[in-house]
Amino acid sequence: MAFVVLDNCIKCKYTDCVAVCPVDAFFEGPNFLAISPTICIDCGLCEPECPANAIVQEDKVPSEQHGFIALNAELAELWPNIREVKAAPADADAWNGVPEKLQYLELE
Repeated sequence: MAFVVLDNCIKCKYTDCVAVCPVDAFFEGPNFLAISPTICIDCGLCEPECPANAIVQEDKVPSEQHGFIALNAELAELWPNIREVKAAPADADAWNGVPEKLQYLELE
């Protein structure tokens, strides 16, 4: 079982979680991070590091966000691996907590 990045990461993209991942399971897109389910070892270190509370264990993904399980797997195959913390977008705090942000996900 892997951890999954959910909707609230979109446009926040805090990278605090990347610093604690022992297996480099995070992948970076323009305004979202994804976790590779094939790399993630289910250690749970990333979950408490996310300021947006946007990371949960796969079996705890809310039903309305189940699509993010497959989305993380798909995007982790497309995007580059991220191994170092980067500055969050300037407006990240303003987007933190905004509901239903999937429409703002940038794939390229």
